Amino acid sequence: MHIESKCIHSGEGIDTITKGINTPIFPSSAHEYLDADEVVYPRYFNTVNQKVIVQKICDLEEAEDGVIFSSGMAAISTVLLSFLKEGDHVILQDEIYGGSYAFAQMFFERFGIAYSFVATNTESIESAIKPETVLIYIETPTNPLLSIIDIHEVAEIAKGNNCITVIDNTFATPINQNPIELGIDIVLHSGTKYLGGHS
Repeated sequence: MHIESKCIHSGEGIDTITKGINTPIFPSSAHEYLDADEVVYPRYFNTVNQKVIVQKICDLEEAEDGVIFSSGMAAISTVLLSFLKEGDHVILQDEIYGGSYAFAQMFFERFGIAYSFVATNTESIESAIKPETVLIYIETPTNPLLSIIDIHEVAEIAKGNNCITVIDNTFATPINQNPIELGIDIVLHSGTKYLGGHS
């Protein structure tokens, strides 16, 4: 399927609830669960809209599965704190989004997580790896400086050192680059930028 078709049709179909040909918008804040086994917490997929959005993004990114959050920082903090624990080390670019940078500075030390901010190049990432490094976090193009790093090379370095890779793909979107095809494990977006119509 062409990328244009994925943008329009992924996750769409005849709605099983309303029988609408197009997915209706459900503006209500209170819903009956669609399936007790599927829904664990009310904000997780209690509307068809959420399922369609996740399917669309997964198809665009060629991802196995996905989760949507109320904000990009909610997604970033959830991913980082899900994979990092006390005693771990994480490598981050020094030009990442300011909110991500501040999050690392404010919370990693509190949780006993060591971190290194490195220049936006693969040599700096490779030289910062330690035995306790478990995750490499990149962003390309960076926000707001638009610096670029070789995604495939970062993925190769990470795999060679048994590290998880996470990329903030907000500025590029899956229309312009597909990090999973380049070997990245986890792709994040903030929908308030280009993915959802830039602000």
